[in-house]
This record gives sequence, C-alpha cells and structure tokens, in this order.
Amino acid sequence: MEIILELVQGQTWGLIGGVAVLVALLVAAINILREWERGVVLRLGRLIGIKGPGLIFIIPIVDRLIRVPLRTVVFDVPVQEVITNDNVSCKVNAVLYYRVVDASKALVNVQHYHEATIQLAQTTLRSVAGQAQFDELLSERDKLNRQLQQIIDEATDPWGIKVTSVEIKDVVIPSDMQHAIARQAVAERIRRAIIIQAEG
Repeated sequence: MEIILELVQGQTWGLIGGVAVLVALLVAAINILREWERGVVLRLGRLIGIKGPGLIFIIPIVDRLIRVPLRTVVFDVPVQEVITNDNVSCKVNAVLYYRVVDASKALVNVQHYHEATIQLAQTTLRSVAGQAQFDELLSERDKLNRQLQQIIDEATDPWGIKVTSVEIKDVVIPSDMQHAIARQAVAERIRRAIIIQAEG
C-alpha cells in the first residue's frame, strides 16, 4: 500500500512539474507588441521576419523576439569644440530627430544603431561647422541644418534609420572673442553714424 501511495505521489509531482514547464513555455511563446513597436524574430540566430503590432507567437527556446521602437527619438548632440574655416574657435551643439523605418536593417546592418547614429551626428556636426565661416554659423543655420540632415540621413539609410531633422542649438565663443565682436559692432555703428551725419 505504501509503495502505491509513493508511486501516486511521485506521479503527481511529475505531473505538476510537467504542467509548470508547459505553462512557462506557453507564457514565453506569447508576446504583445504595441503600435509603436516592431518585433524582429530570429530563429536559431537567423532573421525570419518582422512582426507586429499585436499578439505575436514565437517558438520558445528556438525563436528570439527583439523589440524595436519606431517612434521618433530626440537626442541632444553634446557640445563639440570646433575651429571654423576662418579660424574662430567655438563650441557648437545640436539636437537630432530620427526614427527607425526598417527594424531588420537597424538590427542586422549595424551594431547598436542608436549609438552609431549619435556618433555619426557628432562627427558630422564637427565637420560641417569646421568647413563653415563663423558668420555662417550665426546667420545661415537653416542651410547648415539642411546640410547636416542630408549628410546624416544618407549615411544612416543603410541602417534603416530616417533622420527627420537636425537643428544647431547654440554657438558659443570665448568671452574675449565676444568682447572683440561687440567692439567691432560699436565701431561699425559709429562709422555709419558719421556717414549719415556727413550726408545729412
């Protein structure tokens, strides 16, 4: 009798363990992707497709689902020290707006697409600002913003990234340079006043 009781208890524990494993596999197989997400499914390390949004089923252990957000990301490009084409030393920062348009390219074609996009934005900002005259940084920001956006967007296209906008935020120059510019502006105003008075 004891043997039968032990056998039944052993089978019960085995049944409970089997049901627990089955429930865990079922939970791992079900995924919910939101409207702004896509899921890249890898089966044994090989890309098999893009899923979402909604209820997604995968094969546990064999499949891996990687979530990729599709919403626009806003990132402040850190301050970059730049020497402009006319040898003015200044600090420039910008803001970058981008979004993933192809989730599979963002995962397969580049490692860490966010960091890669940010690094590209920093180097491009230094390059474009370094090729510009200081006056252009102050007065022709729209042109420079379009140039930055075009260069970064073309470079990130193979990664499945769309750069929607790049905006130069601040151009900061050393205080001694600010004083020199202020003196130059005052001298220009005085010159104009003398001309107007002489004509007048």
